[in-house]
Amino acid sequence: MSLIPAFGAAGLALGLTGILFFGTTTGGKVKPLGWWWTLFLSMVAGAAYKAAGTPFDLVSSFINDLIGLFGKVVPGVAMAGVALFLTGVILYKKLTTRQVAVIGVAYWYVASGAGGAFSLMAEKIDTIMQSFS
Repeated sequence: MSLIPAFGAAGLALGLTGILFFGTTTGGKVKPLGWWWTLFLSMVAGAAYKAAGTPFDLVSSFINDLIGLFGKVVPGVAMAGVALFLTGVILYKKLTTRQVAVIGVAYWYVASGAGGAFSLMAEKIDTIMQSFS
C-alpha cells in the first residue's frame, strides 16, 4: 500500500492544471492560491506535461515551436536567454496569479531546456514522475 497514489505524469499534469485554473480565481470555500504557490505548482505542472508524452506534450511542443520561431527572428538567442527574460517577466511585471500560472508552465519548459540547475531539477522531477506511473 502506498501513501501516494499512482497518478502518472499525465494525471498529475491534469490535476495540477485544474488546481491552477480554479485556484487562481475567487469565490470558492478555500482562499485562492498565493503568488509563490501558483509559481511552484505551475513549474511542477510544466515538468509533468513534459514527462507525460503524447498528447500531453503538445504544450511543450508548442512552446518549442515558438522558441524556434523566435530564434529565427533574433538569431543567436539561446534557451538560457529566453529563460532569463521570462525570469524578469515573472519577477518584475505585475501579473495576476492566473498569468503566473500560464507563464510558469512555459517557463519550466524553457528553463529546463536551458541547461544548468533548472535542467537538473527538471530531470529529477521527470524521474520522480516516471516512478509514480
